[in-house]
Amino acid sequence: MSTEPPKDNAAQLAKARTGLLWALLPKLPMVARVVILHILGVSETARYLDLRTDVTLSVMRAMLSTPRPRPVSKTQAMTLVDPGIKGRIWVSTVASQVPPETGIRDALVQVIRALGDEEKGAGDDFRIPDIVPVEAEWTGYRAGVADDAPQPGIPEEQKYEEMMKECRNKKTVMLYFHGGAYYLCDPSTHRPLAKRLAKKTGGRVYSVRYRLAPQHPFPSAVLDALVSYFTLLYPPPGSIHEPVSPSDIVFGGDSAGGNLTLALTQTLMQLRRQNIKVTWFGSERSVPLPAGITLNSPWLDLTNSFPSWTKNQKWDYLPAPQLLEESKPPPDHIWPTDPPRKHLYVDDALILHPLVSAHLTQSWEGAPPTWVCCGWECLADEDKYLVSKFRADGVPVVFEEYEAMPHVFAAILPRAAETERCLEGWARFVVAATEDPDTIKSSYTYIKAKTLEESEGDVGSLTPYKEKDVLRMAYEKLGRKAPTSLVSPKL
Repeated sequence: MSTEPPKDNAAQLAKARTGLLWALLPKLPMVARVVILHILGVSETARYLDLRTDVTLSVMRAMLSTPRPRPVSKTQAMTLVDPGIKGRIWVSTVASQVPPETGIRDALVQVIRALGDEEKGAGDDFRIPDIVPVEAEWTGYRAGVADDAPQPGIPEEQKYEEMMKECRNKKTVMLYFHGGAYYLCDPSTHRPLAKRLAKKTGGRVYSVRYRLAPQHPFPSAVLDALVSYFTLLYPPPGSIHEPVSPSDIVFGGDSAGGNLTLALTQTLMQLRRQNIKVTWFGSERSVPLPAGITLNSPWLDLTNSFPSWTKNQKWDYLPAPQLLEESKPPPDHIWPTDPPRKHLYVDDALILHPLVSAHLTQSWEGAPPTWVCCGWECLADEDKYLVSKFRADGVPVVFEEYEAMPHVFAAILPRAAETERCLEGWARFVVAATEDPDTIKSSYTYIKAKTLEESEGDVGSLTPYKEKDVLRMAYEKLGRKAPTSLVSPKL
């Protein structure tokens, strides 16, 4: 079996690259200006960023801030073109089987209802998705081959076996959820990141191809995440992997994948609070927690209500909130939906549900040790609020803040020195969580740009916001009046 992209995929990839080049042509004067100002040292970004990073972020910002967006289906399709698999990486594609019973979906439905209320939604009026086979890519590091070496034309099970031979740590598994605002990207877009994490941890990554919005809104992705976790713990008949102990599993995700990581974690915690077991392929299964969770620039607040969405614009490439809200992509077969909704990922009534906007979760007490990183990005305020919330709830949380870095920089700036430092810290946490969790203590490390000089800070002083503040900001952003119950003295 060839691991080169199929002919139709290759044609789509070539078309996408050609379209990107044409789109870049009008930006050349802007690029020239950025280069000149950087070389002269008169731009503020030149103080913190190398030239490649400065240009990359300027181009991304210009491309993503266009007032004339493409249809949602075309934008989505561009990110789903598989570039093929080459070089120092093993990828074995698998798919979970659909269980003969609906216990895992029934359990999720119970959690959604238990965590919802009249204000946050989730009575009986929400979509209940089908249970479907969930694809994933087992990803590992492949040593001793050229950068352009194709994967051998062998069955997926044999690729998995070859990958396992090269794993230095055959127990550790990262269950990974890619970012992309819940409607973009794929495990194929995140292979370089997954490969580097596999190499640095010595283990393997199970990168999930969860269902995307707007075709499959909440809670489809959460159900796929839950199915994927149970597939690792309790392999269905015919699986190519052995059962993985929860003490050897660390969740991971970037951006929307970080949100999904938290939704899965809170789902597990709620099932445990209610002492619910899940019927899975004929057996009643317990619901353990993983060894740890890791979050790279997690997107928590789907209302985008924190001030950093405005004040950190010059350091990030994400479009301004008003552009996101006012943007009206040309209609196509997937958007707008029928009945219409404002958000691609979720029905309007559920946008404040804690499995959707994770920063509104009431309690994280009892959650596994957690690692979080972010930059000077639009999501910085919500990420720092989450870190403070974890610490207040007694969860060991390791937080790393990277000076002048944008959203998910470890994925979009692979050559940056900050990325290498980030991946080292990320992998170090994964190893500690699976091998020596008692050594994990709450900490805040600030990493300076260029020099990577580190300084320690107080996790407890990261945010000025209280729970009542973030609730009020979310309601105001939605144009709603905050209910009296949300601003009562108990908050």
